[in-house]
Amino acid sequence: MKRFLTLVFIVLSMASCAELQQISEEIARSGALSEQQIAGGLQQALSKGVNEQVSKLTMEDGFYANSLVRIGLPDELSGLESTMRNFGLGSLADEGIKALNRTAQQAVKEATPIFLTAIREMSFEDARGILMGDKTAATAYLREKTQAELYQKFQPIINDNFQKVGADQVWTDVIQNYNQIPFVNNVNPNLTDYVTSEALKGVYTMIEVEEQQIRANIQERSSDLLRRVFALQD
Repeated sequence: MKRFLTLVFIVLSMASCAELQQISEEIARSGALSEQQIAGGLQQALSKGVNEQVSKLTMEDGFYANSLVRIGLPDELSGLESTMRNFGLGSLADEGIKALNRTAQQAVKEATPIFLTAIREMSFEDARGILMGDKTAATAYLREKTQAELYQKFQPIINDNFQKVGADQVWTDVIQNYNQIPFVNNVNPNLTDYVTSEALKGVYTMIEVEEQQIRANIQERSSDLLRRVFALQD
């Protein structure tokens, strides 16, 4: 059976769109996984990535303590940290960086349902492309389908959370102190836009981590459907 499925997917990779539809129908009739099952398996995989990996970002220091997604300073502030440390303001710089990460941490918690809605709307055509794609195809799909919309929805959440976690006051102090240092160029960065982009990047990074684990490690396939669907790509 495994050899049969392997041959099928080799043929699929070389077939035209019309041929793909015909072959997929023949696979379903032959007793292999149905279109709905394949789509369901990929939906489970993405949901697992959101629930198990993205949820880690909402924990205390979920961004700050995670080297994969920790938010540093934007390029326009590249000289701020070292300059402030040279003038004895290192602790204030540290607090500013932590505040950026805490803002993202809080926002991700509120935005997770948006990801789950996008996952539920996955079509079989999407699922088939993901299954036949590379090791991060599911994450790429989710990024393509959600990034523009999520940015628009994420931004006001980030803005609100700047106040909730006190980041707005911290960064007011950081910028004011920095701009008072002799011979530096005054800065006034749009940190809401920056943190929004970095928070989204962190979310997709963690989903990608989970996808690669599911594709590479059979033990990560926590349901029978996940095992059956990803066996097709093994």
